[in-house]
Amino acid sequence: KYEKMIFDIIYKEPRHLTAEDIYRELKELEPKVVLASVYNNLKVLHEKRLIHKVTVEGMPDRYDSIERHDHVVCTKCGDLYDFKFKDITHELEEKLGISISGYELNVNYICPSCKKSLSTN
Repeated sequence: KYEKMIFDIIYKEPRHLTAEDIYRELKELEPKVVLASVYNNLKVLHEKRLIHKVTVEGMPDRYDSIERHDHVVCTKCGDLYDFKFKDITHELEEKLGISISGYELNVNYICPSCKKSLSTN
């Protein structure tokens, strides 16, 4: 029942939403929704390859469109930004001698705001 609504929330939102973020947005439209329904629908959408799950160590999973892109992630606060690097699938296949169905690239850094707070401590 909620699959299409969750899909639409993910694709309209430029931020990378957690399941809890999606739940809060969906709850405004469907007050009777429960968090378990959001998790179940996210799992189905991910298995159907309609959405991308972004996993960053120590942070809650976030959800994103399946459009090919990479991420720049602050290792302190977890802020996550989309970034499009050149697709290196072909280069990887040539060097490794295998067929690659896809890859995920997260570039870690410390954002200016976290860097500032580190230098003031």
